[in-house]
Amino acid sequence: MAERAERRLTTILAADIAEYSRLMRADEDATMRALHACRAVIDALIAEHRGRIANTAGDAVLAEFPSVADGLACALAMQQALAAENADAPAERRMQFRIGLHLGDVMTRDGDLFGDAVNIAARLEALAEPGGICVSAAVREHVGTRAEAAFTDIGAQQVKNIAGAVHVFSVGPRASSLQNPHPNHPPPAGPAGEGVPWAGSLNYPPPLAGEGRVGAGETQAVEPMPAGPLALPDKPSIAVLPFANMSNDPEQEFFADGIAEDVITALSRYPSLFVIARNSCFTYKGRAVDVKVVGRELGVRYVLEGSLRKSGNRIRVTAQLVDAETGNHVWAERYDRDLADIFAVQDEITEAATIAIAPAIAHAEQQRAMRRPPQNLDAWAAYQRGMWHIGKATAENTRLAHQFFQQAIDLDPSFAGGYIGLASAISAASTAFGTAVLAETQGSEESLARRAIALDPSNADAYICLSVALRNRADLQGALAEAERALALCPNVAPGYGRKGQALVFSGQPRVGIAALETALRLDPRSPTMWRELHYLAIGRYFCREYEAAAEAARRVIRLYPDYPLPYRWLAAALGQLGRADEAKPALAKAIAVSPTGFERVVRNRVPWMRPEDQAHMVEGLRKAGWEG
Repeated sequence: MAERAERRLTTILAADIAEYSRLMRADEDATMRALHACRAVIDALIAEHRGRIANTAGDAVLAEFPSVADGLACALAMQQALAAENADAPAERRMQFRIGLHLGDVMTRDGDLFGDAVNIAARLEALAEPGGICVSAAVREHVGTRAEAAFTDIGAQQVKNIAGAVHVFSVGPRASSLQNPHPNHPPPAGPAGEGVPWAGSLNYPPPLAGEGRVGAGETQAVEPMPAGPLALPDKPSIAVLPFANMSNDPEQEFFADGIAEDVITALSRYPSLFVIARNSCFTYKGRAVDVKVVGRELGVRYVLEGSLRKSGNRIRVTAQLVDAETGNHVWAERYDRDLADIFAVQDEITEAATIAIAPAIAHAEQQRAMRRPPQNLDAWAAYQRGMWHIGKATAENTRLAHQFFQQAIDLDPSFAGGYIGLASAISAASTAFGTAVLAETQGSEESLARRAIALDPSNADAYICLSVALRNRADLQGALAEAERALALCPNVAPGYGRKGQALVFSGQPRVGIAALETALRLDPRSPTMWRELHYLAIGRYFCREYEAAAEAARRVIRLYPDYPLPYRWLAAALGQLGRADEAKPALAKAIAVSPTGFERVVRNRVPWMRPEDQAHMVEGLRKAGWEG
């Protein structure tokens, strides 16, 4: 007879292997051997810390402990022992676990655990970096200062199927605890000068002398961790150092700090970036530093540094984005402003710097990915290769982008970017180049976008992707709503304004749509995919009957992307409306030649997102340009 369900307060540990599917695809036998070895270590440590394994499923383990201290000590010991287990394995074969730990009320039946507390532990595990540990605020508050651990506050996180935000902390050992490791599982000894290998395998900022992030407004002194480079996250990572006050006015110190803090906050809202928290960055304040050293100590690829000078009522702020691996400058800018309203100036400089940094990093990441051989790509690099190709706006490059995005999904099915990119490639193939049938791709495009959202609900790009998919289904209100949702998550994400403008242009509000499109171009004036915004800007101007401006916008697209077929149609229509048929005819011929299938489908058969009156308006211009269809 089954046991009656009971409730109790317990500490839940959820552990899972990062990239387990990739490891299995590469070598099932070797992966299973490594899994058995790791499970032997894990099972022994759980038992040693008075824990009980409640459930296992392939690469996942769910356990409970009678106390938070036992559960946290076990998690720390597990990561230390597993790092030792991985020490001799090549990087691509290392079996790294993510661990989540939560204290909460659970239901038990026949030994199994149920309830929101179990779900929260699982979501915490998913937030942890490979080789890392994430815990809830309940665990952090219960431990206090007793545990041999350093906590980094990574803030409130929205997680799937959990009502309300979960306050999350990443956890690593205090330096002192590394001097006396568990006697049965000592950390591996690395070569002289390399520091402690386990510390380097965990992807969180090291606790630095005199400061360790504990909770809001609370700090805890910790001993410095032995120097050792941290592994880079699987997406571009950046540390923003405190800006140096180069003026003689000490009151400008707060202004310099405020800019750095605001840039950190703004960059943190970009889903494509891994941003180091303010406390870790500001431990470098007042110190002469080598950005290569900062990159190794914080585990980041990019470092932003800057300075401030004040003279009279003028202020100059300089900022430089540096590749921490090479020391090369990726981007630099100088901002000269009058100090009429210091907070307005601070906001203005912060916005200007932030909207320049994210595209600069995206460009650098694409160039980095293009230098790697195709057979040696991870999911992130494959995604970046796809983005590079789709930015070329040709049918062949769109086909190649499709392949790389599919490769990204195959390498890591949990990576949302692969699904976003694949949906974008499918959309471009069906709506721009006519190499796919729109009716056959609408369902898969929307499905891919929704899969990306399910994997990463805080990813603004996923909602942008869904906005396009809904527009292709003629759900313009839905498209507008998803674009607005993306902008709520990340107010400076340029494609969010682009998709918003696109939905407005086709829903009978071209003037408002033009404003959104111009905002997108201002936020990312060097975007490799700016053909989208410029193209819809031309359409918006045409619908407003501003034919000269429409023709000029179309020419801008053609100058930058001569093989992109759509602007030729609108250039021909605009010139036709202006009575310049002789100029219109070459554009009309090119529109048909570049994509005959696409031209026929759009002009003869109205696409779902085009209103009948807008379709008639377009055809009128094309007939005046000489089209006789």
